[in-house]
Amino acid sequence: MILTLLSMAWSSELAALVWLAVALIAAIIEVSVPHFGFGFVSIGAIAGAAMAYFGGCGVTAQMAVFVAVLSVSLLLLRSRLLGRLMSGRGVPSRTDTIIGRHGVVTNEIDPTLGGGRVNVGGEDWAARAHEIIATGTKVRVVGADGIVLEVTRT
Repeated sequence: MILTLLSMAWSSELAALVWLAVALIAAIIEVSVPHFGFGFVSIGAIAGAAMAYFGGCGVTAQMAVFVAVLSVSLLLLRSRLLGRLMSGRGVPSRTDTIIGRHGVVTNEIDPTLGGGRVNVGGEDWAARAHEIIATGTKVRVVGADGIVLEVTRT
C-alpha cells in the first residue's frame, strides 16, 4: 500500500515535470520564433502540470485541461494582445530623427548618376536630391527612403 502511494506520488510529479518541460520548450520557441502562438501552449502546459501535481488525475484529464486552457487563452487573449502590440507605429526608423536637420555634402550629389554623401550630425549618409549639389554645400534633410536621405540646398 505504501509503495502504491509512493508510486502514484512519483508518477504525478513526473507528469508535472513533463508538462513543465513542454511549457519551457514552448516558451523558448515563442521567444526564438516570433509566431505569437507558442506562449499559449506554455500556458496550457502549466495548467496541465498543475492538474498533474495537485489533482492527481490521469493523462486524459490532464490533456483535457491542457486543450481547454490553450483554446480559451487563444480565443480570448490573442486578438487583444495582437491589437495592443500592433496599434503602435512600430519600431522607429533611424532616419526619423534626422529629418529636418542640416548637414554638409561630402561627395557630390548627382541625380542622374545617383550617389552622393552627406554628413549629418557627425554621421555619414548616402543622399540624393533633385538637382546636382556640389561638395561642401550645406543641405537640409527633407525625407528618407530607407537609409538614403533626401536633401535640398539650404
